[in-house]
Amino acid sequence: MRDVAEFLAHAIKLEEDAANRFSDLEQAMKSYGNLESAAFFGKLAHFSRLHLAQAKRRSGYHDLPDIKEGDYVWSAGDSPEATSMEASHYLMTIDYSIQLALDGERSGYQFYQNIANTTADQEIRVMAIEFATEEAEHVMELEKWINARAKELATS
Repeated sequence: MRDVAEFLAHAIKLEEDAANRFSDLEQAMKSYGNLESAAFFGKLAHFSRLHLAQAKRRSGYHDLPDIKEGDYVWSAGDSPEATSMEASHYLMTIDYSIQLALDGERSGYQFYQNIANTTADQEIRVMAIEFATEEAEHVMELEKWINARAKELATS
């Protein structure tokens, strides 16, 4: 990342892509009648839209660059937090849905952590650490859900 505005443009795009993908998954699961997974992805879409609004507020006075779709710096070619549509299927269980979301949150965390570890710009480093910390909280929350589901299944 060359400057804070470029970093913020990436952060906004990452959250926007996550919200859109979760909404797409919610609609797909609804159309298949998989209402439990649909509701889960709907919640995640809502949370991603909240994070998107936060990222936009953080951009504040910065004049953000107009980055074209293919010019974002994603290590895997796709927005890091956009949950895989290819890995989804109409019969996926809620446990699989949570795991799929967890993979995306971990990828988002790694994206920000990598920037924090490699940037020479102190302001970008501070922001990247803040964003990585938020993503780590999302990872922990999903891991709690997984553990709670495992306990639920073990006692039933």
